Amino acid sequence: MATTTTAVPADEPKTTAPESQLSIVLRRFRKHHLAMFCLGLLTVMLLLSALAPVIAPFPRDQLDSAAKFLTPLSVDHAGKLRIFGTDHLGRDYTTRLLFASRVSLGTAVFATLIASTIGIVLGLLAGFFGGWIDTIISRTLEVVATFPTLSLLLIVVSIFVGNEKNIPFPAFVTKTISFLFAVSEREAKLVLMVNLILALFGWTTTCRLMRGMVLSVRENVYIDSARALGASNLRLLARHVFPNSLPPMIVDFTLAVNGTLVAESALSFLGFGITDPTPTWGNMLNSAQSYMFQYPWMPLIPSLPILLASVAINYIGDGLRDALDPRQKI
Repeated sequence: MATTTTAVPADEPKTTAPESQLSIVLRRFRKHHLAMFCLGLLTVMLLLSALAPVIAPFPRDQLDSAAKFLTPLSVDHAGKLRIFGTDHLGRDYTTRLLFASRVSLGTAVFATLIASTIGIVLGLLAGFFGGWIDTIISRTLEVVATFPTLSLLLIVVSIFVGNEKNIPFPAFVTKTISFLFAVSEREAKLVLMVNLILALFGWTTTCRLMRGMVLSVRENVYIDSARALGASNLRLLARHVFPNSLPPMIVDFTLAVNGTLVAESALSFLGFGITDPTPTWGNMLNSAQSYMFQYPWMPLIPSLPILLASVAINYIGDGLRDALDPRQKI
């Protein structure tokens, strides 16, 4: 018995699967060439900081009194190349810069993660439930946002930093911080304290933005439909409100990382943040300022990564903003 086959007309249009929202965002982001370049630059900086204990040419705190103030691309008395020279104590500047990038960039990301989590949770609660919950959170936000951030940070840091040894941090927390930031457990307490203080005053912008997004999203028809079908408040928040409020949070996070990086560098530069021997870009700049006229390359070496990272994060945020906003044309 012969079987018959049905031929498909050649001119019949082929159906293609609809493009996902993620692929649309990635395609739009790739068209932002400056953001892509900055993403590559920041990725290289993060990789170098992550591999600092492996690729550092010298031990972090090794002193060499015979190699003080060596200029970049110098060879010391032992015949070893010092790519960025040495500091006033004879410590290798390349090694210090690699470890400093791990602490500075790690602090910027870690503190911002904590602050963003606090801001997102409080913003969700304030915007969704309203009433007395919104009143308490909004008034607290206004009080915290009223104070000048840097001045308040200086006061709080001066009170707590130096007493971090008396604060009973759990052992697993200090060990985790010690591993993540490539510092000793004694130094990890100071690093953790500075991260917590930066996070304590960094959640207000995220909270305000999330609250505004939730107030807008909760008025949509699909929220009323889901509630009519019996969805609980937790399900509404997790499945509908939070995902539809997330895109602006991604852009806010990148900009907040930049703000935290600059704040940590400023605190360390002023001597109130993470201090020597733990290297950061800020305290390296602080140590170099006393010798900047005799050895002008010393402050330039740690300040250049601060500038590059700050500019790169800003342009990545711009690219994400354009990619996530359908009204923007790239």
